[in-house]
Amino acid sequence: MGGRGLAGRSGTGHGAPSRNSRLSPPGSHWLPDIDLHSLGLTLVLNIRPATERDREAIWNIFHTVITPGDTYAFDPKMSRADALAYWFRPGTHTYVAEQERHVVGTYILKTNQSGGGSHVANAAFMVAPGARGLGVGRKMGNHCLSEARRLGFRAMQFNFVVSTNEAAIRLWKQLGFEILGTLPGAFRHPEKGYIDVYIMFRSLEEAGKE
Repeated sequence: MGGRGLAGRSGTGHGAPSRNSRLSPPGSHWLPDIDLHSLGLTLVLNIRPATERDREAIWNIFHTVITPGDTYAFDPKMSRADALAYWFRPGTHTYVAEQERHVVGTYILKTNQSGGGSHVANAAFMVAPGARGLGVGRKMGNHCLSEARRLGFRAMQFNFVVSTNEAAIRLWKQLGFEILGTLPGAFRHPEKGYIDVYIMFRSLEEAGKE
């Protein structure tokens, strides 16, 4: 679950090609696996509800993130249809983070449980590899907390945070989450074997820490 965000804006003169044209081919709406640090861009992030036209961009990020099998309990061979059905399933609020039409991240917000547990939110985040380390995850995390409050949730819980995903754990702690429980050996890491998983939680009623 994790990622980091974008800030600022690139400036170009009239008639000059935008440096951001190097991010992806004309007409593309997703960020390919390139290192934004190497481009020297100043970026501004826009987070908005996802639309049907974002499906391909979301799939490209989703597929890239789950294929290594080291951060999410998804089948690394999960099909495009199944992935998008999960990300856009009824009752789920789906968002994308973009830089000038180039999608660099996505997240979902939903109830953690139904019925008596529906006042607690759950969320999942994915960042394009080339945009990691820039604050995309933090910006999406802050946006998600604000959206959860707006939708009336009283708390947020992450049920399955892989213990080796140190960047994500560090970010969630900075955004006010605490580790409330450990599931010993609950995740089979492709290199490290059976490792622990954390349950993380924060209230949305206290003063925001984001």
